[in-house]
Amino acid sequence: MVLPPASEVQLIAASQFSIEQLTAIYNQTRVDYLIPMPMNAARLQEYISTYDVDLPHSLVAATPEGELLGVAMLGVRKQRAWITRLGVLPVTRRHGAGWALVSGLLEQAADVGLDFAMLEVIKNNAPAHQLFLKLGFREIGELLVLRRSPTIPPPDPVIADAQRLDRADALALLGRERDFQPWTNQSETLFNAQDVSGLHVTLADGSRGWLVYQRQKFTLTRFAYATEVGDPAQVACAFLSHLHYQYPRLDTQVENIRVDDPHLPAFYAMGYIESFRRIEMWRGEAPLFL
Repeated sequence: MVLPPASEVQLIAASQFSIEQLTAIYNQTRVDYLIPMPMNAARLQEYISTYDVDLPHSLVAATPEGELLGVAMLGVRKQRAWITRLGVLPVTRRHGAGWALVSGLLEQAADVGLDFAMLEVIKNNAPAHQLFLKLGFREIGELLVLRRSPTIPPPDPVIADAQRLDRADALALLGRERDFQPWTNQSETLFNAQDVSGLHVTLADGSRGWLVYQRQKFTLTRFAYATEVGDPAQVACAFLSHLHYQYPRLDTQVENIRVDDPHLPAFYAMGYIESFRRIEMWRGEAPLFL
């Protein structure tokens, strides 16, 4: 493949490709990544729906002759955009396709009136990290991706009044005050997801809090939670212990928990381990109200 100068990289709307084609492009770009995270077409479609990916404003990079170079997707929500699924074919890297894709997504975001963009980059992915810094992104902090194996025996549930919540009651909790979250953990994500449930726990000392989660066939994932009263680690121990007692055979994978999250000690106490870390990055001024 003869690689064009960065100025000659062609950017094509991702909506011009089928889900199967986008899946193939994406997987080809990730074969040598630190964390490859391959996808099939069904998973990519679910990803697009859950995270509000806007395919007409997402991009595929190609040579002037039509040979594909890479892909990048744009999530669009109120007052904010998200850059995700960025990948460039290994043999074409360091020739400007990544720069062209991210610059193009920022222009697409501006076209729909968004000047604040978010992204996460896997820690120690130095080329991507440096690219984002050069394009005006700044580091916000580190995010943890955690897993709890189903081989760990379920914990004894903490003594508490634990109320199971159906989808409607669980999603109602997300309307309450929450800190500004990484895109994957924002309220819209849970509203878009299927099979969402929740737990509300009240401990004997009056501490209370809640957990909203998605139950997939083999996995618990997409956690949102808050402590209403009391110590966050204590409250999290309560809702996690009841969750895993209820679903002892399910794998659990949660992502993008900030390293300074006060609930984090409870996750480690319940047998979660760190899979890897991401660096959260923002460009522009974060919206004050969503």
